[in-house]
Amino acid sequence: MCGMIAREPTLARLASAQSLLLEPYGLNIAKLRRALSEIMAHGAHDADLYFQSTRSEGWSLEEGIVKTGSFSIDQGVGVRAVSGEKTAFAYSDDLSWSALLDAAHTVRSISAQGQSGQVRLPRSKVARSRSLYPGLDPIGTLDSSAKVALLEQVERLAKAKDPRVVQVMAGLASEHDVVLVARADGTLAADVRPLVRLSVSVIAEYNGRREVGSSGGGGRFGLAYFDAAMLQSYVDEAVSAALTNLDARPAPAGEMVVVLGPGWPGVLLHEAVGHGLEGDFNRKGSSAFAGRIGQRVAAKGVTVLDDGTLPDRRGSLNIDDEGCPTQKNVLIEDGILRGYLQDAQNARLLGVSPTGNARRESYAHVPMPRMTNTYMLSGDRAPEEIIASIERGLYATHFGGGQVDITSGKFVFSASLAYWVENGRIQYPVKGATLVGSGPDTLTRVCMIGNDMRLDSGVGVCGKEGQSVPVGVGQPTLRIDGLTVGGTA
Repeated sequence: MCGMIAREPTLARLASAQSLLLEPYGLNIAKLRRALSEIMAHGAHDADLYFQSTRSEGWSLEEGIVKTGSFSIDQGVGVRAVSGEKTAFAYSDDLSWSALLDAAHTVRSISAQGQSGQVRLPRSKVARSRSLYPGLDPIGTLDSSAKVALLEQVERLAKAKDPRVVQVMAGLASEHDVVLVARADGTLAADVRPLVRLSVSVIAEYNGRREVGSSGGGGRFGLAYFDAAMLQSYVDEAVSAALTNLDARPAPAGEMVVVLGPGWPGVLLHEAVGHGLEGDFNRKGSSAFAGRIGQRVAAKGVTVLDDGTLPDRRGSLNIDDEGCPTQKNVLIEDGILRGYLQDAQNARLLGVSPTGNARRESYAHVPMPRMTNTYMLSGDRAPEEIIASIERGLYATHFGGGQVDITSGKFVFSASLAYWVENGRIQYPVKGATLVGSGPDTLTRVCMIGNDMRLDSGVGVCGKEGQSVPVGVGQPTLRIDGLTVGGTA
């Protein structure tokens, strides 16, 4: 009985995807299998079809006026053949049988085996999947006037918060994504993915100086999440950041103790460590972590997970973009490297199992191993104790952009909100602090781990090889010794 209940949402999502992506175009599972058979007849190791329909809506407010409203629908199919390390890929926004067959014939040329005809595929099987979020269309969870009113409320709250707030920008985005995956091994899988995000930025001005503060959040649910209390918390955070930066002094430079706050600063972990643990970089030997499974790569106490199974989170998925159920993957355990993030191709070439981390921006992109929600587990120190331990150093609570060189592990990050600390006490905010270091080296310099692990509020976007996907990050308060800070002082 339990098995029946667990499967119901999986079958419901598959039926929903078929009615939207296959039936209106005269397609069915038998035709998908025939297209896959055409590809596999030429000796490919693997093949898949990825159907997708995405409805997106966005509203933005500036200077008290909702200036833009956009709505778009994009749908199509990506067709892929894999032979060894090679991939052939074609996509079409035409979901007709003839277009699908054309794409299949295009990609099968990757294997010049000269075989023809069809091969017998394994029987179709509905893939296991999770039920981490509701299969609703978030665009319809508020009407247009309510969405405009929500943005106007953000403006009112921010202006009422402090007279120094001179400008407010707010954006509301909703997306309804339906995907269907059919693979040559018989796997059939589907997902219905809601995604919403609210972003708030304010500009504060005083004595001719202007500073920006930002906030926001979201996840895989409806727009009712953004209630009055949530709006107030975003506004409070954005206004506080802008006002703090009005008093900021130039950041010092040099090697020093750096304490990272909980939550969003986990973006440093994502860039400096997470990308280096993706399977493709390690298979090619181009990552600083390649060949180091079982070795110490971080200080004791450092445990890093990538978990695509967290309910309602921005980085979570019921299935990855190859139809594999997402997993909770331990990457680093107590400082020891335990594993990499794998898609099907890299897992096969490395002789390991996929980890549910195949992701693609859309049907027009090939999948590759990517992060979902990447975070470090809590330690046993109180955050106040960690800050009190600093003789002279930096306490960074929010970051802007960053970048990393996968091969060397070197990263550069700009802190958008940071403080100078002396003798265990926060002295004043600083501006222009940039953290520079190497991911593998930085992890070995972690010497205190807070008991306050927090995930970010739901705003993360990760870029890799020109593709963007939603992700989550998180960490507790961390003390890192001997990190290089590029400052402005």
